[in-house]
Amino acid sequence: MPLKAKELSATEVRRISRPGRHAVGGVSGLLLVVKDTGAKSWILRTVVGNKRRNIGLGGFPDVTLSQARDKARLLKEMILEGIDPVEERRARQQALVKDQAKSLTFGQAARLCHDKKSSEFRNAKHSMDWISSVNRYAIPIIGSIPVSEIDLPHILKVLEPIWKDKTETATRLRQRLEAILAWATVSGHRSGENPARWKGHLDAVLPTPNKIRKRNHFAALPWKEIGAFMKMLRTKRGTSCRALEFLILTAARSGEVRLATWDEIDLDNKVWTIPADRMKAGKEHSVPLTEQAVTLLESMPRFENSNYVFAAPRGGPVSDMSLSMVCRRMEVDGVPHGFRSTFRDWCAENTNYPREVAEMALAHTIESKVEAAYRRGDLFQKRMKLMESWTDFCSKEYQQSGKVLPINQAMGGE
Repeated sequence: MPLKAKELSATEVRRISRPGRHAVGGVSGLLLVVKDTGAKSWILRTVVGNKRRNIGLGGFPDVTLSQARDKARLLKEMILEGIDPVEERRARQQALVKDQAKSLTFGQAARLCHDKKSSEFRNAKHSMDWISSVNRYAIPIIGSIPVSEIDLPHILKVLEPIWKDKTETATRLRQRLEAILAWATVSGHRSGENPARWKGHLDAVLPTPNKIRKRNHFAALPWKEIGAFMKMLRTKRGTSCRALEFLILTAARSGEVRLATWDEIDLDNKVWTIPADRMKAGKEHSVPLTEQAVTLLESMPRFENSNYVFAAPRGGPVSDMSLSMVCRRMEVDGVPHGFRSTFRDWCAENTNYPREVAEMALAHTIESKVEAAYRRGDLFQKRMKLMESWTDFCSKEYQQSGKVLPINQAMGGE
């Protein structure tokens, strides 16, 4: 028969200081554990079924001797009834975690999902665009609702007010709502179908975006007027004017030009390499530089406190508005981005350059997946000849001749 431990008093327990396990009596298996640091805690060492268990009862003195004995007796009663206290406790904790997970609000889920997706965004601007539309249109309406309770009526309440008037924004917002709810489902915060999915769900209650989307094209200068405009632009001084001129000569986007840095420019080889994280398609793009574009770049001052080609007075890049203001001051019916359309119209109406060369010059994504899979080159040499023709055209005022560029000249004699 095992020895029965002496039943210690509260005072005797308080005096125990030697590291190790100390039986305190009153309930068999009840031990006071003293660590090397002096910290004390209670455990019940007993057998559950055919397994030896050390069940924690809390720390001393938060849990007194009397409370520890009461807890130990209760656990032993559970064991006699065939209940494993450890598994019972684990099950209750898991249930609590699930309940807490289901109480996560949509707003909290949106922030957590955005954090998880942060590595997918090409740059900080795209990351901000992603969450800003959610914050603006969804959070005020469904932000405080538990994400587990979000259903079709909530999604429609967010999307319907902007679906027809702001179709592009609403379409992107729907995709982001779907992503947030998908993350919440996988993370255990909700279950069931995704109420923001399009196919076989929202497509039955909302108009198809392509049928209602309003096409708002950027105002563009007619291609026949580009020569006269460039002649006037070159008489203007200022970094913004040179940035706009460079934008026109390269047919690049405003952001690509404004954020261009000197380490992207190779003047010797006449190429400007724009990194993938600054391209709309997310792929590195090489822009051929004509002699005129190189001359413009060579005329730009370089500053120790800034690596930007078109630097603002304080060292950062010139603003998008500064380029737009150049157009306004010159009273032109167009915006900086519209010059890409001017270039594309000129290609189509006044030259015989192949469509794919013009599209690649604009860094447009190939819509056909099959064609994209087989097209590996970047047509750089052909694009260089195209940009030289464009630069020449921009250097003189248009005069009606009724001629287009000969096909052999357009193809560079190939």
